[in-house]
Amino acid sequence: MANNKSPATNPKGEYVRGVTAFHSSIKDDLAAEYPAEANRYHLYVALACPWAHRTLVLLKLKGLDHVISYSVVDSLLEMEKGCGWAFGEKYPDPHHPTFTHLKNVYQLNDPDYNGRVTVPVLFDLKSQKIVNNESSEIIRMLNSEFNKFARHPELDLYPEHLRSRIDELNDQIYPKLNNGVYRAGFAKFQEAYDAAFEDIFSMLDALEGILSKQRYLIDNNQITEADVRAWATLIRFDPVYFTHFKCNKKMISKDYPNLFGFVRELYQMNGIKQTVDLDETKKHYYASHLMINPTGIIPRGPEIDYDLPHGRDRFN
Repeated sequence: MANNKSPATNPKGEYVRGVTAFHSSIKDDLAAEYPAEANRYHLYVALACPWAHRTLVLLKLKGLDHVISYSVVDSLLEMEKGCGWAFGEKYPDPHHPTFTHLKNVYQLNDPDYNGRVTVPVLFDLKSQKIVNNESSEIIRMLNSEFNKFARHPELDLYPEHLRSRIDELNDQIYPKLNNGVYRAGFAKFQEAYDAAFEDIFSMLDALEGILSKQRYLIDNNQITEADVRAWATLIRFDPVYFTHFKCNKKMISKDYPNLFGFVRELYQMNGIKQTVDLDETKKHYYASHLMINPTGIIPRGPEIDYDLPHGRDRFN
């Protein structure tokens, strides 16, 4: 998620997401430019951001949080000022105490950097350079390149025999759901909003159908990257997207029993609950997007119990 003053749209009023800037890779190879090493890399994330949240979920599921550190930026974006993701007393940069904004980290790569400042950021503490800021690439690295350090090296969220199916579903979930909620929320014209709205609920209906027959989205017996990528949007749907982005046809917790059970199961896995802060998430969306919510008032609801038994083990 970026720090643009106002979300970019095309002449049709459709939201256009910008591209990320850094795409280097960490490899399990000592000869690589960025070799997999313990305590060398740091993740900058925002608790509100679904793209950053993916990386935290991988960190927890793989058991890598003892060898890759992470810190969070303030969830409030002063978008009208164009200040971007900020550090502060509550959210300092543990490695650069004088830095006030994440942009300062980007400027370590290029002092004149003036592009998009997004989270997550995978940062190399040794070279003091950003390695990568594309979440879909970072989660692949976390899945495969740090297994010699992982507490759960046996967990493979992108197994070779399932990759084509994972890629196919990701290619539907990204435009229709992950980015679809933003397309609805940031649309400038009714037609753009309507198209996004239809995409969102056709995708949710399709996912509900899959999960009515099996435990996870790709394989009944194995969680994969596709599950994580969908979940990061689904956990935010009722508290934020339903109201703030006008995705108000159905709620996950009331109208999609299989999706809601799926959301609860992942929430209850391996420390993932500790990565969820819905108060920070609501603060980001409702108080930052003043072009959508001019008063900046943050709603107190809804009350949803993600600790309820998920029932997904019935598919065993």
